[in-house]
Amino acid sequence: MRGGHHVAAVSDATFDLAAGECLALVGESGCGKSVLASALLGLLPGNAQTAGTAHVTRPGHTADPTRTTDAERFGTGPLGTEPLGTELLGADERTLARTVRGRLIGLVPQSPAAHLTPVRTVRAQLEETLRALTPTPKRTLRAAAEQAAARTSFPADRLDRYPHELSGGLAQRAATALALIGDAPLLLADEPTTGLDRALVDRTADELRRHTDDGRALLLITHDLAAAQRVADRVAVMYAGRIVELSDATTFFGDPGPRHPYARGLLDALPERAFTPVPGMPPALSDLPEGCAFAARCTRATDVCATRPALTDGVACHHVPAEATRA
Repeated sequence: MRGGHHVAAVSDATFDLAAGECLALVGESGCGKSVLASALLGLLPGNAQTAGTAHVTRPGHTADPTRTTDAERFGTGPLGTEPLGTELLGADERTLARTVRGRLIGLVPQSPAAHLTPVRTVRAQLEETLRALTPTPKRTLRAAAEQAAARTSFPADRLDRYPHELSGGLAQRAATALALIGDAPLLLADEPTTGLDRALVDRTADELRRHTDDGRALLLITHDLAAAQRVADRVAVMYAGRIVELSDATTFFGDPGPRHPYARGLLDALPERAFTPVPGMPPALSDLPEGCAFAARCTRATDVCATRPALTDGVACHHVPAEATRA
């Protein structure tokens, strides 16, 4: 809620994410990508409201969506005492703090400088996280912290610096190193390549891919379509708070390419492609149209776009057949 008005920051977002898979969530700034990640971790402002369900299961277990309670849906662990999965949107703060954040879900934050503790060095924060999430003996803690930093190319000679002494790129690498500790079964990476040069972008993307290939899930939130192409198995395109296309990454970046006109426009705006920007501006989330939110910017809009298209067969557009034919 903002200024006494409800703002639908994210609506009708439905997707699954398997172990060993990366889903890249892409779209313009303000479309709701980071809000979605914050909702999964219970990090929304106090006046925010959520509806629906979001389940995360432990490695090696599959949720049963036909069941009605968490105990039935996920089963139990040893001796029937430990639930094998957690419903995130309905979880209380105690559950989120003790069993979800860092353990079931790791987070690479969008603003790493604000995420890092300002009065502790990077080394101290890495060691603290290692003690909390891994069985690291005290005598090997220093070496383990250096190994954690090396995963994201954070230089060992900067480990004893405080966050305010780091560049934006170094802060980003420190935050990513912290998120990878514990090898959580699900990693949310919110713009993990911000402030990095191209070589470090590729290095970070490759490390995230290795993390995924080891059997963990990755939700990559990014503006960097080149990084998404390098690491993603599937792509979800978000526009004005809604997912408008969900596609296999090979198809999305290759042939025949995106089916939704907005998704196609995102790719066409890349310098190595048509280098043509998407015309116009997205609508304010506080003033969304009743029909297709992209219609005002779309060259194919017709009267039918006055009604909101549902996400059908992976795309939310009334003109999908025409787009597919053109491809």
